[in-house]
Amino acid sequence: MRYRMCNKMQAVSLVVLGALSGLLFFHATAHAQDRVMGQIHFVPSAKTPKTAGVWIDGQYVGYLNELKGANQVRLLPGEHQVAVRKGGFADFSQKVTIEPGAVLDMQVNLENDPRFTYPDPKTGAEVRLDVQPGRAAVFLDDVFVGNVNEYFSYGHAMVVAPGKHQFKIALPGFKTFETEVNLYPRQKMRLRTDLVEGSINDADPVLRPEASRTSSAVTEPTSPATR
Repeated sequence: MRYRMCNKMQAVSLVVLGALSGLLFFHATAHAQDRVMGQIHFVPSAKTPKTAGVWIDGQYVGYLNELKGANQVRLLPGEHQVAVRKGGFADFSQKVTIEPGAVLDMQVNLENDPRFTYPDPKTGAEVRLDVQPGRAAVFLDDVFVGNVNEYFSYGHAMVVAPGKHQFKIALPGFKTFETEVNLYPRQKMRLRTDLVEGSINDADPVLRPEASRTSSAVTEPTSPATR
């Protein structure tokens, strides 16, 4: 009996030691990554919409207002190309150099794009988006216009010029939802769907810079909506 008890105690000790070793290895690895990886802290100007989308080295990573704190962008040291864009504004693009373990404060200033066409709010159609995940990117006629949460609640509908339009809702790790609608003046429409999980390889071309970004007709909500 005493021999069996000793064997059990040894087994428990080995399990505990193994767990502690794994925990120490995890912390050591995380600490090593903290010393290697650099970070970008976005500092948007007062007139830059916080819902503008961010692309790093040609890949969509999210919008300004969510890329902070624990979600701050972490990158390997070296040169990276950063682009920030949203319909109604000229693209902002800048090459940055990331240093190991350092945080780079990046000033972002989007200028109004005079070529952008806004619809007449008196005759435009209203489109509300009820889509999960709420942080998914929204493209109207291949122009990035924000994220789903912006256009979810009442009073924050997207105002779109009447006529045919193509909606794409995309997020890395999910299959892109795509639909074409024919909107009438003053029509109120609710677009509802849940994105299907997929591979990063399923990312739509609109999440990459080679996607066309022509002028479209859409207004921004009066203020960001959350749920």
